[in-house]
Amino acid sequence: MVVVDISREQVLEWLHEVPDPEIPVLSITDLGIVRDVSIGSKVVVALAPTYSGCPATEVIEQSVIDKLHDCGIDDVSVKRVLSPAWTTDWISADGRKKLRDYGIAPPEYGASKRELLHGRRNVACPQCASLRTAMVSEFGSTPCKASYRCNDCLEPFEYFKCI
Repeated sequence: MVVVDISREQVLEWLHEVPDPEIPVLSITDLGIVRDVSIGSKVVVALAPTYSGCPATEVIEQSVIDKLHDCGIDDVSVKRVLSPAWTTDWISADGRKKLRDYGIAPPEYGASKRELLHGRRNVACPQCASLRTAMVSEFGSTPCKASYRCNDCLEPFEYFKCI
């Protein structure tokens, strides 16, 4: 059995360069979907899809394999992890800042969809930080986002839904 001679930290650095196909400003590590990396006779990357029907899951898995092949790792496999289910709480602080800078309001830690739909939690505008915002549609450009508008700066924006 040949052991791959690379560190877990190096693999994680490489995976930090793999963008999310739906929100390319974020890496898959920013999203928190990389759950584990194990190294033995091959490199195994455990990924948690953002939700079970996410259309980007297979693209992300192939992007991981392609990236590691490009880095000289020939024997790579991806393990899909469904439990525990991914949550927006796993998005890194840096990932939240990248979302905001990109014009997408990041989800709040520990916020549930019920709180947002019943108006118990305000979504801050990523342009002006106003909390005077309103949901325009529960459905945004991707299933994980909702459309909002700011009542102060009047700019439309998307909100990354809490899961």
